Amino acid sequence: MKKFMKEFKEFIAQGNVLDLAVGVIIGGAFSAIVNALIDNIINPLIACIGGTDVGFTVPLINGQAMDIGKFISAILNFLIVAFIIFLIVKSANKAKSLAKKDEEEEEEVTTKTCPFCKSEIDIEATKCPHCTSDQPAEEEAE
Repeated sequence: MKKFMKEFKEFIAQGNVLDLAVGVIIGGAFSAIVNALIDNIINPLIACIGGTDVGFTVPLINGQAMDIGKFISAILNFLIVAFIIFLIVKSANKAKSLAKKDEEEEEEVTTKTCPFCKSEIDIEATKCPHCTSDQPAEEEAE
């Protein structure tokens, strides 16, 4: 049990829980916006085409009914939220890769390859420590 609690404390300390909590809160708030879009804009447009009610209900036994309109609204809601999350993740990954590319470009080159023995040597070396050959000047090498 102590090992389990230790792992749990490490998990919380990593910040994953905080990231997850923020994601859930933002997702809930965004879901409310999408629900408002579906209920107040898309459903009335569908009602204009198909009649005054978006219900699309199918009567069942004992006065029960299947509300297919609500199911279609839930599917539209899901697709809109999934598409927006896809766009957010795609742009975040693009920004992350651009930042990584910038970091790689900033790394200074400190070594070169000996043209005779193909060993990696210091960029300022005038003699190769491996094959002891004189290194050509930078102008000659290029």
